[in-house]
Amino acid sequence: MKLKGTRPSVARQVLALQAAVVVVLLLAGATLVYLEARRGAETKATAEVTGLAVSLAALPEVREAIGADDPGPKLRGVADAVGDAAGVDFIVFMDTDRTRYTHPNPEQVGKSYIGTVAPALEGRVHTEEYTGTLGPSVRAIAPIRDANGEVAALVSVGILQQNIGGELRRRLPQLLGLATLMLLVSAAGTWAINRRLHRQTLGLGPAEITRMYQLHDAILHSVRSGLVVVDDGRVVLANDEALRLLDLPEDYEGRAVEELGLTGSVADLLATGRPAEDELHVHRELVLVVNQRPALKGGRTLGTLATFRDRTELQALTGELDSVRGFAEALRAQAHESSNRLHSMVTMIELGHAERAVEFATTELATAQQLVDGIVSRVSEPALAALLLGKAYQAGEKGIEFTVEGGTADGGGIEPRDLITLAGNLIDNALDAAAAGGAPRRVTVSIDQDASGLTLRVGDSGPGPATDRPEEMFERGWSTKADDRPHGRGLGLALVRQVIDRYGGTVAVDTEPGTVFTVRLPRPEGTPEP
Repeated sequence: MKLKGTRPSVARQVLALQAAVVVVLLLAGATLVYLEARRGAETKATAEVTGLAVSLAALPEVREAIGADDPGPKLRGVADAVGDAAGVDFIVFMDTDRTRYTHPNPEQVGKSYIGTVAPALEGRVHTEEYTGTLGPSVRAIAPIRDANGEVAALVSVGILQQNIGGELRRRLPQLLGLATLMLLVSAAGTWAINRRLHRQTLGLGPAEITRMYQLHDAILHSVRSGLVVVDDGRVVLANDEALRLLDLPEDYEGRAVEELGLTGSVADLLATGRPAEDELHVHRELVLVVNQRPALKGGRTLGTLATFRDRTELQALTGELDSVRGFAEALRAQAHESSNRLHSMVTMIELGHAERAVEFATTELATAQQLVDGIVSRVSEPALAALLLGKAYQAGEKGIEFTVEGGTADGGGIEPRDLITLAGNLIDNALDAAAAGGAPRRVTVSIDQDASGLTLRVGDSGPGPATDRPEEMFERGWSTKADDRPHGRGLGLALVRQVIDRYGGTVAVDTEPGTVFTVRLPRPEGTPEP
């Protein structure tokens, strides 16, 4: 499925957004720096003109000139000398009625001063931004006092606004150069981030990523098999079916396999990450078919992917089918033997030995009836009785002595399917063990039932299991059979353990001589006593 569209990828959109943000931030920063620098220049200019005006107002030469009949010539000399030295644009001395004594433009001398003078007339230094004859300026007006302390004249010192920004304009190319350098560095970083993001998102756009996530989520919720992805010993993904089959907690993500309550071979398989193909594993009450392999993408290993399929019902039906098939094979063998015996009886009659033929037939019938009566009289559960009868026929075909002992049993409230799984697997193992041992070959089944529960004991005359740890016999995969199906062996006793655990029972194994399995299942609650 092709998901790429014509819209820009996430990486390209992020690149454009980052570039726009960087440009806006740089422009805003440069503007703020410019405004702050201009404000600083104006503050500095205000301080300069204020200090100069106060200083001029206190000069003895200025006070002396103010007291003369014509103060203009002397004040013009002071204004020109100080103005050139201080770098201000104008120094205007004036009378208290605003009449100018000095001005950079000689034509303005004798005319009225343009600006605010009321604070200075009151004896205070005043600063302002004002547009006069020379243009907008920052100016300070200070009072000049006579010998009696009265305000006798005023002095105004100013710097034009255009000259205040001159220094700033001279520094502006440096500021623009620095901003351009920062823009280039930011662009390079943004491009590098874009490249990395482009690789991580595979060049997909937002719509494609959303669509991919929706498909991914729909598949996880819809697939009938359990899916689990494990990376570095931690579960990173599990679908709904896996949560159900493995009984995983909702907060499984990121947790180690050992922390999720998994047991037995399933936990070992997920923790080790070894490859598995169609392996049967028993997990709690379920029989699962498990496949596991590395999850690869573009040559990279993303962990291991395990799939689980529920085979519990199928396994139970397979066990019942095997029992029925074994029973059918036993009946076939019995039919074959019956045919041979019938031919023998007919031949004896033809040879004139009718009495011997009747005696032979009676003996065979009594033997068969004794086997059936012996099982049916002890076991009233039809499924279990049929299983034991079939196993008896199988044992007879293999030349194994099969004996059913004990009292009577109706199943003790145990489900017939579980009884077949329990007894069938134990008896099958016993028959195989007895067939592998020397003479005499025997299998003994004992069933006892009382008010507290059911006891099943299966013994054989075989060589015994090749292990000194009986508990490991109930683990999936343990087997002594030379079977060419490496993943189909060692499941029988694991299923037996499953049934025992389900009913809260116990099992004991005695390996000398032969092997004897003793299973005790308590009567389920609510089951009437026999």
